[in-house]
Amino acid sequence: MTLRSITCVAAISAAYATSAFSADSSDPITIPIHNWSSQIVMSHVVGQIFEGMGNNVEFVTTDSQAVYESVRLGDVTLELEVWEGAFGASFRTALENGGLHDAGDHDAVTREDWWYPMWTKDACPGLPSWEALNDCAAIFATAETGSKGRYLDGPVDWLKHGQERVAALGMNFQVVNAGSAAALWAEIGAAEAEKKPVVVFNWTPNFAEAVWPGEFVEFPVWVDGCDSDPSVGPNPDAAHDCGNPATGYLKKAAWDGMKDKWPAAYDTLTKISFTNPQIAEMAKFVDVDEMEPEEAAEAWLEANESTWKAWVN
Repeated sequence: MTLRSITCVAAISAAYATSAFSADSSDPITIPIHNWSSQIVMSHVVGQIFEGMGNNVEFVTTDSQAVYESVRLGDVTLELEVWEGAFGASFRTALENGGLHDAGDHDAVTREDWWYPMWTKDACPGLPSWEALNDCAAIFATAETGSKGRYLDGPVDWLKHGQERVAALGMNFQVVNAGSAAALWAEIGAAEAEKKPVVVFNWTPNFAEAVWPGEFVEFPVWVDGCDSDPSVGPNPDAAHDCGNPATGYLKKAAWDGMKDKWPAAYDTLTKISFTNPQIAEMAKFVDVDEMEPEEAAEAWLEANESTWKAWVN
């Protein structure tokens, strides 16, 4: 444990000392880790807060879709980043099956969709319209995609349904999946020097919006059900004929047993609420400043003491 970490834990312990709750279980609170930076850092921030309250914490690497079943069964205790666009369907399915519940929203507003850096608009001035993007498909073609434009989607397990959207809207694009979030940033960075037009999956909040100004592609507006019901949306024969929610939620989910087994930690979880700039800062610590996640969590806690103290008390 670093000196900074010891200081953070001591500060959290002092803040918690003024609270009055039933004792939490000595069993570890299990926090899942996924494959994007803000979630990893946020998990360590919350884990360090729980440790400062006297709890045991363990981290497990978990698939970002399957995690809701794991929370429902109590195999992991909570999920800190339920993105509406990426994970809303898996979250709702788990809710219907019982065993987990909505533990509250973050202040952050999310968006996840096709995105391009602003230099791309110079080559395709009709953007952000998806029809204009499709008319410009040839400028995104690569040796891999032939005459079709290349769209670099997120990792397969993020289930962004890029290919389904291409088919539903009749787009002249081929979807290629990135292996990681880092591969998406590498794609943008490699295109920057020559101002090469690229279109990739991106989301907000994250650090990229401060590094590469850009815009989301505007697809047919999201309507509830357009991702599952062919009768909803402009194409009556296909689902996924729409964009993702432009003002999506970012929720927390908890195992139903958490509130009884770790009452103090659960109370704190329901109060935790991160903003867009706070989440972007967490990602920046790792993706730009090259900190280790634990170190980034310590830095965030040190710089935002007034924020997390309100959650602990």
